[in-house]
Amino acid sequence: MSENGLQDLNEVIHPNKPKTGLDGVKAVVVVLSGKGGVGKSTVSATLAAGLAMDGLRVGLLDVDVHGPSIPRLLKLTGSHPGMRDNKMEPVEWHWNLGVMSIGFLLPSKDDAVIWRGPAKAGVIKQLAEEVTWGERDVLVVDCPPGTGDEPLSVLQMFPGAMAVIVTSPQDVAVDDVRRSITFCRQLGNPILGVIENLSGFVCPNCGTVHDILGAGGGEKLAEETGVPFLGRIPIDPQVARSGDDGDVYLAVAGKSPAAVAFKSVIAAVGGAVGLKAAPAKE
Repeated sequence: MSENGLQDLNEVIHPNKPKTGLDGVKAVVVVLSGKGGVGKSTVSATLAAGLAMDGLRVGLLDVDVHGPSIPRLLKLTGSHPGMRDNKMEPVEWHWNLGVMSIGFLLPSKDDAVIWRGPAKAGVIKQLAEEVTWGERDVLVVDCPPGTGDEPLSVLQMFPGAMAVIVTSPQDVAVDDVRRSITFCRQLGNPILGVIENLSGFVCPNCGTVHDILGAGGGEKLAEETGVPFLGRIPIDPQVARSGDDGDVYLAVAGKSPAAVAFKSVIAAVGGAVGLKAAPAKE
């Protein structure tokens, strides 16, 4: 067992398995949602960047084969992984964050990936195991919505991975996201908690909160299913602008209500996983 009580991945995944690029990864957090359009990739990128800004060594793996958003969200569009010892190296962002996405491997940003399940499972395995991740305190995995091939491949590949479930407040999202909780439980993966994203709009002029998409759906879901509630993140137009421009929201948002909420969620996830920043090298 590692110091934080979590099994290292080379113990969780078959103990006699040959070494892979994941051997230095201490913990895996998989970001899931049963519903598209709830801001899951934005949450994944902000979570990974926030943990890295706190001094942790972080990897971010984008397994959304058909719609990889992470390169744009981190201003890495057009980047390509390097090669070392016949393995790919993640594209390095700032603050100890290494990133891998199928978006780095496509000849053009306009190319469509038209693959069936086995092909998708194979490329996810390659992006995870055939990448030299090095020593990482945590690997954050951004999955596409639903409970299909990609999330199933990831959770089967990482039996000890912990799930963060993202929803928006309205019932039409909560109904589908509820299935993600069932999905994780059926596979035996622990759930760190539920994040209610897009939860209210804080007027920048008067500070009044307008519940455009309703309120409390994520918290109610967490209570009904018996999983922790990690917090609400309000709507902020700057989040959308930052994503389009590739500027991580936390680096530009200061003390806005959404930034404060993101930091609270990041602290909750880090605390739940038991993550601690590595001591600075002299």
